[in-house]
Order: sequence, then C-alpha cells, then structure tokens
Amino acid sequence: MLNKIDKPDHTFFKIFFCSLRLHLAVRPSIGPKILGLLFAFTLLINAWTVQSQQMPNIIIIFADDLGYGDIGGFGNSYETPNLLALQHEGIKFTSFYSQPQCSPSRAALMTGCYPQRVGFPWVVGPEGPEWTRDKSLVGLNPAEKTIAEILKDKNYATACIGKWHLGHHPQHLPTHHGFDTYFGLPYSNDMLPASMAVYPDLPLIEDEKTIEKNPDQSQLVRRYTERATSFIKQNKSRNFFLYMAHAMPHVPLHVSQQFAGKSGKGIYADVIQEIDWSVGEVMNAVKNEGLENNTLIIFTSDNGPWLVYGNHAGSSGGLREGKNTAFEGGVRVPFIARWPGHIPANSTCSAFAGLIDLLPTIAELTNTKSLPNAIDGKSILSLVLGKSKEQSREVHYYFQINELQAVRKGKWKLHFPHGYEHVTQPGADGVRGQVTTLNIGLSLFDLEADPSETTDVSSTHPQVVNELKGLGEKFKAELDRGKRNAAVSGK
Repeated sequence: MLNKIDKPDHTFFKIFFCSLRLHLAVRPSIGPKILGLLFAFTLLINAWTVQSQQMPNIIIIFADDLGYGDIGGFGNSYETPNLLALQHEGIKFTSFYSQPQCSPSRAALMTGCYPQRVGFPWVVGPEGPEWTRDKSLVGLNPAEKTIAEILKDKNYATACIGKWHLGHHPQHLPTHHGFDTYFGLPYSNDMLPASMAVYPDLPLIEDEKTIEKNPDQSQLVRRYTERATSFIKQNKSRNFFLYMAHAMPHVPLHVSQQFAGKSGKGIYADVIQEIDWSVGEVMNAVKNEGLENNTLIIFTSDNGPWLVYGNHAGSSGGLREGKNTAFEGGVRVPFIARWPGHIPANSTCSAFAGLIDLLPTIAELTNTKSLPNAIDGKSILSLVLGKSKEQSREVHYYFQINELQAVRKGKWKLHFPHGYEHVTQPGADGVRGQVTTLNIGLSLFDLEADPSETTDVSSTHPQVVNELKGLGEKFKAELDRGKRNAAVSGK
C-alpha cells in the first residue's frame, strides 16, 4: 500500500459538504456554480493524491571504507545474503563513484556537488581538517541544500543515524541540515584519545547532546539498527527519509559477540556479516510494516578499502590501489538500489554515476523543481528505474583534496601527472602498515578493457588525451571560479 505525504482532514470535508448542502437549500440557483467548483476541487485533490503516492520512502545505507570486492555480487569476498537479496530484487551499478575519503564523500552525497565546490575537500575531525589542522573547525555551510532539506520541504520525516563527519559543533550537526533527529558519532571511530593526543573523548550524540563518551563500538551496528527499525515503525503512516551511515568497516574494527568469529575468516569478515545482518533487519522492518512497494533502499560506500591496514582492510576487487587515491580501487564502490514494482529485479547498469548524482535523482523523484545553488550531479532516475541506458552525466572528475587528478568520459580515463599513496607494507591486526608516494605521468586507460588501470594507451590515442585534458582544464577553471565556502566554528 502506497503512503501519502499527508492524510486529508476528514473534519474539513464534513464541514465543506454540510455547508454545500445548506447553501443549496437556501439558494438553489447557485447549484450549478457550486457543482462546477466542486468538480474542479475534486480534480485538484485527485492530482495531489496521485503526486503524493508517487513519492516513496527513501533509505540510504552508507558503509565506511567498504571495498568494491567485499560483498556478494561484486567481488564475492564474503557471504552477504541480505545484500545479495537486495541486488536480486533491484539493480546494481558496476561503475559507481564515491570520493577518496570520508568527509568529502559525505559532502558529495548530501549536496550533489564535488566536495571541492562546497569547501569540503578534506577529512575533518575535532581539530579541523586533517591535512591543515585548521582550528576554525569546518562544518557544512547552512546555505547548502541537503537531501534531507529537500525531503523536509516535501513533508518527509527525516533521521540521520550513524557517522555524520560534516562538522561536530551543534550548529554543524544533522539537525541543522534538514534532519529531525540524529543519533551517532560526529566523525570517524578512530578519532579517539588513545589514537592521538589531540583528540578528545569520542562523543555519541543524540540530536545535539552528547549522551556517552567513548561508547562500546562493538554495539554500534546493533544500536544503529535498532534506532533505524524503530524510526521506520514510528513513521510508517507518512513518507520518511532514513540516512544510516555505519562506522564500519573503518578501523578500528569492532563486532558484537553474536558475530565475533562467526565468519571463520577473521574480524573484517565478521564485521561485513554484521553489516549484512543490519541491512536484513532494515529490509524486514520495511516488509513487516507493508512498505516494500513504496520504499527505495540504496546501499553504497564512502570510498574504497584502507589497504594500509592489511587484514583489517577490505578488497578492491582487483581494481588498482585503494582509499586516498583517484584510482578505481579508491573511489569505485558497490551501489545497489531496490524499489519493488519500479526498479527491474536482478538488473545491472554499467553506465557510470556517483554520489553527486543522488541528490538530483531524489529531487526529480519528489518533483523538486529548483535548488538555490548550482550542483554538479545529474539525475540518474531513468538509469535506476531501468528506463534508459544512456549516460546521465557525460564526464566524471576525480579529485584528491583540491587537485584534479583524473577525468573519465565514456570508457576512457585520463590521469594527470600526480603523486599518490601506495602501500609498501600492509599492517596486521589493526596496526597500520607503511606507505610511500609514487608518481604517475599523463596516462590514458580504457576502463572497459582494463578496469585495473595497468596499460597506458595514451600514445595510441592522442586525440582522446587532448579531449580529456581540455575537459579537465576547463572544468577546474570553472570550479575555481564557482567555489563556495564551508562554515566555520560559531557561524
């Protein structure tokens, strides 16, 4: 049964029709006029009802540092029956792009922009951006229109559960960016007092209040899941948006007793199985409330695996490099969407898309006509619904902090000369390994034939190199002119 944004007030209709009967009794001659107005009023109500019925509940489940090869249907590294079920009942994208790190990906998801456009090119924590240690304590600018704010305008109930990582001061938290409620960690789970002396106690926040310090992380997946299913039940009679951002499998890894050792493949696999269980619980809650046919569920990740942690990191599925790089292993992530009756079951899309495309997709889905600021993403609704195979966005740009490092158009990907992080000695059991900086020159790869980016073909396709180089230079210049600022502490 489809939900409506609001249910009609039956008291209003009773008063309206009683008044109509009274007017007709006193002045019969006005009957035709009133009947005409009533007919027009009925058409308006019907149109409003149809439009409201087309707006689904929306759930976005966001993993942290999950590799392209970590789940069934992509790399099949670990058993994930619920994520497989989600794929079998919906669509998977095989070229879906995040950003290289946590905060930039969340900025891209929430705003529909490359994070460089909205002043979020780096990871932020309790002491500001990680690369600059800027004491201004950056947060997402309130002038940016988020997915949650778009849906609030459509009368959705909205909840953010899990990792936010777009500013931790009260004025930067989800409750100031369109979410009715928030429960989770304001930044990464490794930003602990034991990790670095500059970090304070890790807060677990409810709305804008710290309710615990340094919470038991083995219970995070379970607590987030309980909050999520409760939110679904509480809002079953209206449209809702649930953004559920897990802290895992970002290091340090933690898993509940129920899943500890269950996989027989180590704690990383245990964590993946618990996340899969959580997805299943959310699916069950939707089903049990009779909301399956009116709920769009999306599952994806913020970046590729953090390979320097060795056996506590995931798999890129054969793609090159991992987190913190613009290679495919760093930014190509699993993407699954399910909406029974609307998305064709067991379907696959090979067109490329990314986190920046989700806001405009949701805007189109909810008939949002305009946004206050320019965005970079394009709606992929026709791709998600299986109605088109045409590329929604012609070009994708790969950034690392503020450096444009690569450009993709169609099957071609051009790397500009840049240095990148390469793991020389993987860590083990939660201990970080060693990395070095390598350099790549101007290089062209055919991602259809060579998704692992092993063979540079720039010398045999100079015209493609020139075209992509020109696109990159033009976009970077436009982006520099159109950059907007993040918020700072106290603003």
